[in-house]
Amino acid sequence: MKVRERSQKINTCIFDLDGVLVDTASYHFLAWKRLANSLGFDFSESDNERLKGVNRMSSLKMILDWAGLSKNENERSLLAEQKNDWYKTMIRTMNSSNLLPGTEAFLEELACSDYHLAVGSASKNAEAILQKTGIRHYFEVVVDGNMVSKSKPNPLVFLKAAELLFVDPKACAVFEDAQAGVEAALRAGMKVIGVAESANLLGAHGYVTGLSEMNIERLESIINGTPL
Repeated sequence: MKVRERSQKINTCIFDLDGVLVDTASYHFLAWKRLANSLGFDFSESDNERLKGVNRMSSLKMILDWAGLSKNENERSLLAEQKNDWYKTMIRTMNSSNLLPGTEAFLEELACSDYHLAVGSASKNAEAILQKTGIRHYFEVVVDGNMVSKSKPNPLVFLKAAELLFVDPKACAVFEDAQAGVEAALRAGMKVIGVAESANLLGAHGYVTGLSEMNIERLESIINGTPL
């Protein structure tokens, strides 16, 4: 693999989508809850939190296990498709107001400073969401659930982004809001910034509550271990 110059310096940022760049958690929750209710059981917001960073089929398996239900492969496929249809109907109304605070300002600063930007997400709707919220043009590469079959904490989604950008994984910093995503980034040999209300993502090199706290100076201080 050809690697761009300065590969050992952090010159690439890879972003998870849901909970980092955009707020779609409520849509996922409502779609999963509707599916659960249709099967005769309930689904709580705390259940939804446990699905962060997990792809659709794995999420469905977890929900069915919690409910003590057994479905064959065809039934699981139909259920996952139904949930996604409900979800896609909901996200049709998305726009820039669904961006989390500070998202566009930080992306603009990175782009103007020649950082390479990518999205690494389990979502199969990443492209549509990025287009609807008006930030697709910032990203050279979008790796999503349509491109990789293994979900986080498997590092494939992040390694694929580095490969497509022709950068060394060690040149990448990942922004994640889920423990599975942090573990995936660490397994890929990348730096990782946890995006969470509290420093509860084990292994992250630094924490922010949202991208509104980020700028290049803060990024470099986290990467270099020299807090501002």
